Amino acid sequence: MLEERKLDKDVPIPLYFQLEKLILEEIENGSYPVGSTIPTEKELSEIFDISRTTVRQAISDLVREEHLYRVKSKGTFVSHPKLNQGFIQSIQSFNDDVISAGRVPSTQVLEFSVISLDPETAMLMDRPEGSKTIYLYRKRMADGEPIVRVETYLPYEECSFVLDHDLNRESLYQVLSTQINTRITHMVRICEARSADGEDEAVLGLKRGRPIHYFQSMGYNRNHKLLELSVARYRGDQSRFRVEVDRE
Repeated sequence: MLEERKLDKDVPIPLYFQLEKLILEEIENGSYPVGSTIPTEKELSEIFDISRTTVRQAISDLVREEHLYRVKSKGTFVSHPKLNQGFIQSIQSFNDDVISAGRVPSTQVLEFSVISLDPETAMLMDRPEGSKTIYLYRKRMADGEPIVRVETYLPYEECSFVLDHDLNRESLYQVLSTQINTRITHMVRICEARSADGEDEAVLGLKRGRPIHYFQSMGYNRNHKLLELSVARYRGDQSRFRVEVDRE
């Protein structure tokens, strides 16, 4: 616990930075689990015999980096660590990313039906307007907390077998991979920063205007035929995306 730790006032490392490191270490070792409160600014000032200004700078930095969050009149709380989403540079499932973060994934199918393509979506999929299409709308969660809502469109002719599966429990990519011509082998993703809208507020519990990571993904099979169009809206306060780039 922080009460048992000390700052080194004889080294040239700023005290606020030392305090940040101590708080992070105590969060990581489980002394302050997600959702718990840390000591108040006054308490930290007394524990370490430092000014409230120094404490406030350390806390503000950790809030800005989203390790902590403040609730007016209640205190400062430990945040969920952001999910490191690797799917931006590889074809992997949401479940894989959540499990790698030590959390438990789950999915709620909000709609799963056969529809006729509207003009805008038909243009994106390069298919005739009104084409028979599978529409899948899911809310995906980590430890029961909503992270992303995803709308997916699949051509009915090639993918009708998907309708026989329970996508509350099964991975869409694993289901598509059961047939060689529907296995996704190539993906194009477009990412934008957007603001949460009314649907994000209703489904993800995110206030309107808060940041959203918006992704449009197009998945192709081995014959370079478009089989999947997905639009995903990730909570900006719960996700970050990792990209690795090589010169060669």
